[in-house]
Amino acid sequence: MKMNDYILTISCPDRIGIVHSVTGWLLNLHGNIIDAQQFGDVEDERFFLRVHFQLPQPSSAEELTAQFASVADKFQMQADIYDAQRKARLLILVSRQGHCLNDLLFRTHSGQLPVTIAGIVSNHKDYASLAASYDVPFHCLPVTPETKPEQEAQILELVDKENIDLVVLARYMQILSPELCSALSGRAINIHHSFLPSFKGARPYHQAYARGVKIIGATAHYVTSDLDEGPIIEQSVERVNHAMSVDDLTRVGSDVESLVLARAVRRHVEHRILLNGKRTVVFR
Repeated sequence: MKMNDYILTISCPDRIGIVHSVTGWLLNLHGNIIDAQQFGDVEDERFFLRVHFQLPQPSSAEELTAQFASVADKFQMQADIYDAQRKARLLILVSRQGHCLNDLLFRTHSGQLPVTIAGIVSNHKDYASLAASYDVPFHCLPVTPETKPEQEAQILELVDKENIDLVVLARYMQILSPELCSALSGRAINIHHSFLPSFKGARPYHQAYARGVKIIGATAHYVTSDLDEGPIIEQSVERVNHAMSVDDLTRVGSDVESLVLARAVRRHVEHRILLNGKRTVVFR
């Protein structure tokens, strides 16, 4: 039986009466709150709220958004309502390092990640067979500096054609143009191979090894035109030591990257992330 449950997210200037008005609106609809989390940013004087609720009768997210408009307007809210049962559609971008791709495919196939992977894009052919083994469409779109505008236009065509909700850069080793970053604003996540802002660029684990680091990590963040400077969603670290080789660091780092990216994707598709300027509010 389909559940009539929805998720409401709110960001607005903080003031008295917000929660009362939201819960009153739900009461009028005979709604039942399953989970609610809120945060008030004292410095910026902004309020953030996520409410997971059920209704006795089905309704579309668009209809509920229209009904909620009077409350949203009153409090100058950025408010969004989502069908909690709808699976987000993902487009995964990858180059020649496939650990994050493989992890996302397995988690999705095994039901651990509530998404539909609508396609995989790569500038190489390496993972065509992996995509086929999961029955996921694979699009090889080679790119050079001269063909970058055309290749990125093809990516956007896929985003539109497949009704993509989230683009995931799973170790896609190409810098997106400002135009593509703008087109995908708020719906593209990248995994970075370090605990930002350390060791940017190529061969990060070689850099880490040369510096004798004692922890390595990974950072998932939203994609912006400022390279690796987008709002951070999730980070994690692992301890390493002097006896570990570059291969050891790479292995540990790959595990951390896969886990951090999966967590970030899950929190995005469950609508647990609200932007707060250059930062994020991430509800658990």
